[in-house]
Amino acid sequence: MLPFVKRSLPRAQSRGVLCASILFLAYTTAKAQSYLGFDRNDYPGDENLKILRQTFSYTGYWLNSPPGEKSNSWLGKRQVIQSAGFSFLVLFNGRRDKELKRNAPGIGQSDGLAAITAAKREGFPAGTIIFLDIEEGGRMLPEQKAYIYAWVDVVAKAGFGAGVYCSGIPAKEGKSTIITAEDIRENAKGRKISFWVTNDVCPPSPGCGFSAPSPSKSGLDFADVWQFTQSPRRKGFAARCHNYHADGNCYPPGFDPASQLHVDVNTATTADPSHGREP
Repeated sequence: MLPFVKRSLPRAQSRGVLCASILFLAYTTAKAQSYLGFDRNDYPGDENLKILRQTFSYTGYWLNSPPGEKSNSWLGKRQVIQSAGFSFLVLFNGRRDKELKRNAPGIGQSDGLAAITAAKREGFPAGTIIFLDIEEGGRMLPEQKAYIYAWVDVVAKAGFGAGVYCSGIPAKEGKSTIITAEDIRENAKGRKISFWVTNDVCPPSPGCGFSAPSPSKSGLDFADVWQFTQSPRRKGFAARCHNYHADGNCYPPGFDPASQLHVDVNTATTADPSHGREP
């Protein structure tokens, strides 16, 4: 920081400096605004949307079955959700490495087409950003990268935005560390990819809270969305987070834990991070 030097200014110039300072502060405050959202594997129910909307601007929306699930309860709910005032984080559950040992690019292309078909069927407009859910962390293996970039290319070519949901947590690699989001970004060869990163380690995560920190506080300044809370609390990562419920989950304001309506909590640089609302 430069040393502060006090000197007098003419009154008119002083007013001009003051006005410029106010405008700059207003601009930077607006620029830094962040928005809360939630995601979960199971649709929360039409009857709960009004209460959830009091806290959150957007919700995750699965286009296929979420990880570990055999069905998808979100399908057909886009219009109901939008009518309740929500925007979207549109998700497509990607493949694990064990599924990519043969023809990873072909699988990526096929899954990209499946994501586009599902997005159109659900009524999402062209330009909607679809996030490919990558559940495995660390450095991506060659077949994983081939799959991801083939998926991205197909989605982008179809006129949709391509994003990746992945780990933003440093993982040990020998004597150094690797962050999955950085690895994918650095090997993207100019592809335009939006990043939704997860980092539920306290700190930088505030744990189960409902303020909206900047996604850059995740440790990755290129993050568009930061998932800072997961339910249930992952003890291997979030052991130092002490504001979860006793059962290990995070419950939004207005919901009794007996409801089991626990959520993952996200913050984004925009109130509609997938740009998925109808015009």
